[in-house]
Amino acid sequence: MAYDTIMVFKDRFKNHILPEQIHILNVAFLVPEMRREYGGCAGNIAYNLHLLGGQPLIMATVGDDFAPYSTRLQNLGLAQTHIRQVPDSFTGQAFITTDLDDNQITAFHPGAMGHSHLNSVAMAQLEFADQNIPFVFDPGQGMPMFSGPELLRMVEQATYVTVNDYEAKLLQDKTGKTLKQIADRVKALIITLGSDGSLIHAGGKEYAIPTPKPAAIVDPTGCGDAYRAGLLYGIQAGWDWETAGRLASLMGALKIASRGGQNHRYTRAELAALYQHHFGSRITL
Repeated sequence: MAYDTIMVFKDRFKNHILPEQIHILNVAFLVPEMRREYGGCAGNIAYNLHLLGGQPLIMATVGDDFAPYSTRLQNLGLAQTHIRQVPDSFTGQAFITTDLDDNQITAFHPGAMGHSHLNSVAMAQLEFADQNIPFVFDPGQGMPMFSGPELLRMVEQATYVTVNDYEAKLLQDKTGKTLKQIADRVKALIITLGSDGSLIHAGGKEYAIPTPKPAAIVDPTGCGDAYRAGLLYGIQAGWDWETAGRLASLMGALKIASRGGQNHRYTRAELAALYQHHFGSRITL
């Protein structure tokens, strides 16, 4: 769970960062637009699962400043049973600067997340593995914190692995394994490719998932979380990988048309109709 402070740089980072001077990087970006949004992977995924009719249970540690977010969850009807407040700490804070190419530079203060060990199961995937509970390993931007052997051990314990294309390359570099070797260790390896869709490696096959054209490209923040919510919904429903992947892709495309990670609003009927419109087949939500 986190608050996202999102700033928009009305230019492109590449015009202000000189590759040959990266070792003495010292840049400042004027960001006339700034807003604060409710975010965090758990919050964003839960929000999208809620739109789909799921009943997610959020497990997280939060700080003394969590009251506004708590009120929001209560109004949405999302359970807070497994959210633990850590005294004298901040809720996680992400400071995100986005340029005109939708590239992002993010500074993240984990705050209460640094005490996640106080909340049973939170961030302790060994508990899932020990209990034979299926789970997704999604290292995200935290991947640099782990060594190659640690990442490989986590992959081997996981049921599914999700990464974006950059993270997929980093995962290969750090573990010394190819995508096929990684995919062979899990039920599915899912790689998101932004506007180019996603690839799902499962059962020795590769499924290319297209991305619907979004109504507008407004803010990429939370698109990956929306995708993962659709993926989780499809897995839980027992759908085939193409159907689950397309729902995931649709959720990401719908999110990018609004600001923040939790401001898009659709009914289940609307989501099902949009799925049929973009992919020509029906789903039941």
